[in-house]
Amino acid sequence: MFHLRLGYILSALCLVYTSYGADIINGKEVFPPHSMPFLALLETRKEPRCGGTLIHTKWVLTAAHCYNKSFRIEKVVLGVHNINKKEEEKNLRQIRKAMSFITHPCYDPQEKVNDLMLIKLDKPVKESKTVKVQPLHKVEHPAAGSTCLVAGWGKTKTNAVKGSNVLMSVNVTVIDQVKCNSKDYYNFNPTITRGHICAGSDGTNAADSCSGDSGGPLLCKGKVVGVTSFGGKACGVIKKPGVYTFLSNKELEWIRKITS
Repeated sequence: MFHLRLGYILSALCLVYTSYGADIINGKEVFPPHSMPFLALLETRKEPRCGGTLIHTKWVLTAAHCYNKSFRIEKVVLGVHNINKKEEEKNLRQIRKAMSFITHPCYDPQEKVNDLMLIKLDKPVKESKTVKVQPLHKVEHPAAGSTCLVAGWGKTKTNAVKGSNVLMSVNVTVIDQVKCNSKDYYNFNPTITRGHICAGSDGTNAADSCSGDSGGPLLCKGKVVGVTSFGGKACGVIKKPGVYTFLSNKELEWIRKITS
């Protein structure tokens, strides 16, 4: 019933950046370019599919639903701003093969919980001005009403044929769990849990992630607190905000065990 935000498996563990552009749906191009050097673009053989976060020189964090045998992610591109400017950005980019995919052991695509996946790269990246690791830290679940930021190369309109060529970002407002489960919002279909972060419009202006932004980071107060997971049938609908997988201590411990 809901589209997963993509674009274009292991057992027992069941801020606002003004320089990034503010206001993707109703977002703006990230400025200056390459000011989010931890953003990763995940591509199939033919096209961009999802986003991700470089959390280690050999590991990228993204969403589990980005994995699909029919449209396998083959490469991870770092240092991208404008997808089409391959030649101009040639010396700024680093391309790595996706060697293995490790999905969270408790990922449930029906309930849309634990939507996390780690991708191991074929060789480490070299940190540079345009490619940097974004360390993960323990974080609190963001409070309702707080402002966070989401970025990606996804669609900027629901009916767009393809995603954005340039990296876009938008500020989103965290919405109370009870409100997000209410009849007017998701009505427990699926149930929004403490393992989710519901974030979108401030109640007046539409702000949202969309198809193609899946797997990208949700940042609050400069820290990665979530991973873009799913939303309503259409993007930018005030009462169908984006839903993000919260990086709780339990999830962070799983990530540490894998990446170490």
